[in-house]
Amino acid sequence: MAWSFDTKSVQLSLKNTNEINSKVTPIYQTTAFKFSDLDDLESFYQGGKQYLYSRVGNPNTDELGASVAHLEAAPAGIATSSGLSAILVGILAVAKTGDHVLATTDIYGGTYQLLANELAEFGIDVSFIDFDKADELENHIRENTKLVYSESITNPLLRVENINQLVNMARKHNLYTMVDNTFATPYLCQPYSDGVNLVVHSATKYLAGHSDVTAGILVGDEELIERAKMKVVNMGTNLSPFDAWLAVRGMKTLSVRMERQNKNAQILADTLSKHQAVSKVYYPKHASPKGNGAIVSIDLTNNCNIKGFFQALDWVKIVPTLAGVETSVSYPLATSHRALPKQIQEELQITEGLVRISVGLEDVSDIIEAFESAIEASILKQ
Repeated sequence: MAWSFDTKSVQLSLKNTNEINSKVTPIYQTTAFKFSDLDDLESFYQGGKQYLYSRVGNPNTDELGASVAHLEAAPAGIATSSGLSAILVGILAVAKTGDHVLATTDIYGGTYQLLANELAEFGIDVSFIDFDKADELENHIRENTKLVYSESITNPLLRVENINQLVNMARKHNLYTMVDNTFATPYLCQPYSDGVNLVVHSATKYLAGHSDVTAGILVGDEELIERAKMKVVNMGTNLSPFDAWLAVRGMKTLSVRMERQNKNAQILADTLSKHQAVSKVYYPKHASPKGNGAIVSIDLTNNCNIKGFFQALDWVKIVPTLAGVETSVSYPLATSHRALPKQIQEELQITEGLVRISVGLEDVSDIIEAFESAIEASILKQ
């Protein structure tokens, strides 16, 4: 049956084969699974039994990985303990000591730290390149380059990656591609359908959707997912069954949440672009026919006091993350991108006035009023 995206996102649950026909998948909150005798135990290792120990596999984590793979039109997927752990096992499924990775410069600060610092201890070299200059990208490919890494919508400046161009270039040089699709979600785009080998999500954000789960998802080529799964098992980056169950529950409203949040974000971006105290609004264009995402970044002018702006936000929560159903704000210079070298911050225009807004489900007029009031309160008196 050829289902639409909206139907897919609701009909996520695995078919229940137990005698107890629960409407939703039960929570398998167990560390291990029991066996009747040694022959029964051995049957797990011979492929006759599916589950042994929850670090190795669990029905809830399997359901989450399979559900996101289904939404991304990918053959396989796995759940991990966080978005960063999903990125790590994905890269390690492709690259090893002595290999080289090409990554876009304008990525999430935590990803930058992982790639720039932690991968070096694995003996993996990473070059950060401006992917917006596509004609120069091939000049940075080496004999040992294995992977090209980017984000479908970059964090926090919201550049829309040209995925088709990236895939074509990578295939020309026999390279793997990996794209973080957290900001866009499968609702807006499915990079695997465009030829990307691995797609990663911080399910903490829009997939789970309610700011009560920390989880990561990796989907993609079956062989690569199998390699990544062994990294999850051996490195202990597995997700708990309860968090997986919560994430699957949250995903059932992904489509309706994203539809509303996309619309609210577009209206907010258009409104704030006209404000005299906003020097620049970052908001994607042409990300998808369904919308351009639920994140709006603004750069306040030098005539604004940034501390005064945050103090005047009233009901809008200040947090170091994004997504969820409530509108919130973060300050990239002090949180997500604070550890970047000063030169990189300046090159990316991570300025003192940059504010990242995660637009929620509230009435858009209330959202606009909250931000306009905070901006007005922050304007320095002449």
